[in-house]
Amino acid sequence: MEDNKKWTLVIKPGSKWFNINLHELLRYKGLIYLFIKRDFVTFYKQTILGPLWYIIQPLANTVILTIIFGKIAEIPTDDIPPFLFYMAGTVVWGYFSTCLIGTSNTFVENSQIFGKVYFPRLTVPISVVMTGLFQFGIQVSLFLLFYLYYWVEGSIFNTNISILFFPLVVLQMAALGLGFGILISSLVTKYRDLTFAMTFVVQIWMYLSPIVYPLTEVPESYRLLYSLNPMVSVVESFRGMFLGQSSLELSHVIVGAFVTIVVVFFGVVLFSKTESNFMDTV
Repeated sequence: MEDNKKWTLVIKPGSKWFNINLHELLRYKGLIYLFIKRDFVTFYKQTILGPLWYIIQPLANTVILTIIFGKIAEIPTDDIPPFLFYMAGTVVWGYFSTCLIGTSNTFVENSQIFGKVYFPRLTVPISVVMTGLFQFGIQVSLFLLFYLYYWVEGSIFNTNISILFFPLVVLQMAALGLGFGILISSLVTKYRDLTFAMTFVVQIWMYLSPIVYPLTEVPESYRLLYSLNPMVSVVESFRGMFLGQSSLELSHVIVGAFVTIVVVFFGVVLFSKTESNFMDTV
């Protein structure tokens, strides 16, 4: 008994199936910052344009979508300027996909660190989500610049008080990316094929979301079922808040929020279960 008293910290394997220690995560906030710095520096260390890619990527994607779906396919955009319509979808989807892909390899990419020292494993995917938030902030600022340009040119946007709920939309995006990401990262430790499938899944998922077409293009009788895709409410909420045009209903928002909560819950459960024995499978 006396030998145990000299230890100030005793590390034990997590025994709970839903293991989130918020107090511990707060104590490791400095480590989260270091992971954010590491991810940022690593990604742009050998690039010429550096952070300018944050601006180039959404601009290039928006131009391509505008030409293909706006000019050639002539898909309606509910009286929203096509360029703004597609940029709104591109910016929102860009943040979500960054969080999803970035967190989906948490265990595999950090196995060497995880195997040598203890720290809350959730700090890694959380740092990915926060790094993506920096990118999202730059791209939203770019979107607002074009928003002001179209407003000066005479476009009318019915922006309303719902824009005050914008932080909740960002929170839902972050939660979705984190939830799906840690869910997949837990499965990747056993099924490596998921790593290769992620690119296709994200691409298909984008076209199953109202990125290149408005919600009005979906038959009304199927919209509630369609809203089981939680990105439907996220994308349409963003457009409705800033551009004042959306067919989103409260029921769609509730369904999307419910699915998000379920995904985060099961993601944390599987992540907690995997982190206790992942070194045996990685």
